[in-house]
Amino acid sequence: MIICRSNNQLSTLVSVTLLALAIVAAVSYASTGLSLLSLPASPLSWRWPSSTTFIPSFNLNHTPPSPPPLNPKTALYSMFNCDSDSCKKQNGKMNKLVSKLIKELEDESMLRRNKKRDKNLEKVEAELAGARVSMRDVAGKRNSSLSSPLNDPDYVPNGNIYRNAYLFHRSYLLMEKLFKVYIYEEGEPPLFHKGPTFDIYSMEGVFLNLIEKDPNFRISNPDRAHVYFLPFSVTMILNYLFDPVIRDKAVLERVIGDYVQMVSSRYPYWNQSLGSNHFMLACHDWGPRASWSVHSLYFTSIRLLCNANTSEYFNPRKDASIPQINLHRGEPAMVPGGLPASNRTTLAFFAGGQFHGKIRPLLFQHWKDKDEDILMYNRVPNNVSYHEMMQTSRFCLCPSGYEVASPRIVEAIYAECVPVLISQNYVLPFSDVLNWDAFSVRVSVSEIPNLKRILLGISDDEYARLQENVKRVQRHFLVNNPAKRYDIYHMILHSLWLRRLNLHIYG
Repeated sequence: MIICRSNNQLSTLVSVTLLALAIVAAVSYASTGLSLLSLPASPLSWRWPSSTTFIPSFNLNHTPPSPPPLNPKTALYSMFNCDSDSCKKQNGKMNKLVSKLIKELEDESMLRRNKKRDKNLEKVEAELAGARVSMRDVAGKRNSSLSSPLNDPDYVPNGNIYRNAYLFHRSYLLMEKLFKVYIYEEGEPPLFHKGPTFDIYSMEGVFLNLIEKDPNFRISNPDRAHVYFLPFSVTMILNYLFDPVIRDKAVLERVIGDYVQMVSSRYPYWNQSLGSNHFMLACHDWGPRASWSVHSLYFTSIRLLCNANTSEYFNPRKDASIPQINLHRGEPAMVPGGLPASNRTTLAFFAGGQFHGKIRPLLFQHWKDKDEDILMYNRVPNNVSYHEMMQTSRFCLCPSGYEVASPRIVEAIYAECVPVLISQNYVLPFSDVLNWDAFSVRVSVSEIPNLKRILLGISDDEYARLQENVKRVQRHFLVNNPAKRYDIYHMILHSLWLRRLNLHIYG
């Protein structure tokens, strides 16, 4: 068995056929037995952002973060590098663990070289191989990135809000036709099969509720599944088992570690893939920590995280960023909409904790009560409506707090207010397919003193295009019950689908 993931860019995939990649991988494995893990590829594999993706007229000259280098032996595990002493110490620990996983991988590869192939797994992989070929055919068509010629009764993706509208549409339709998720039934609520449906961690419960009731994607036969869901809720585990006095964070790791041990002993699927086709979902700040107790879950499995922070070892080659949404109990859902650009009287608006994290204090230092065009509140005054301010502001500031994700991004999109993203090491949700630079503005931390100049430098025509694109992208961030095609639930599934396409398990 060989498992493989890819970070190949779209331009490379256009010129290299999947058939050739599959042959190379198979020959390499057969001749050397080097590894269970190597590389096929999906045309929509995650791409590290480059400075050329920013709207030229903004001329912000951002320097993108450096992607973690691929390990040449496995093309899955990243080896971590940095300059500071504290970072080197932490990364040294991580690299030792990665080296151990690579050794286990090589040993397991040698053990399985002459074993009988798994017919069920081969059928699953044949479906995915066909999907890759179909998507590659689309990726090779010129002048097709802005619109899709495919028929769809509900919605046809088009425009520059997508990296490639046709390719996304083709991928989405293939997902609806093929993709199957198996949910382990072990575990009892409230720690398993249940999650919060309100407040900032609500996506844990929203996704759990929808996937468990979904007859289209959920499958009862695990032999036919493409991915396997570990249905625990990090938030619920902490709510019920974490003692705020004792503060034993290891309780989280024990529960999840025991759960993985149980399902891996009862079923063959975890050991068959070393956990690489299993996934977890967490919106709690401690979501990344939750996977730490099982190193294969941390480094090998797919993690769907709100806290998509590359400085905390979020790996976009296998992990996916999902939006953080603050659903309020007892309040009606925020209805998308806002004033047209001509009636938006406030240049920029932000309300939130001033001392949350390292970015917000800088923002308040430079702009709190310093300029009437930029309104900054630590707490919204009683006579000010938070949502109305968003709906009447041209730009909504979305700085990271203690963690990189912010529910303000989705709130801004709902209010048709152009989000201003101020963060570090944050992989934006759905950035495999969405072109965030078409409907948001990115400002680096070093540019905070120049914030007003940057925003005023965006012409009325440019702003009109940005706001119109905010309206167009709304459908991908809406929470619906029951779910609707192309909404946030289906976009999360599509991110998962892409990670599975980037994984090839040779049976």
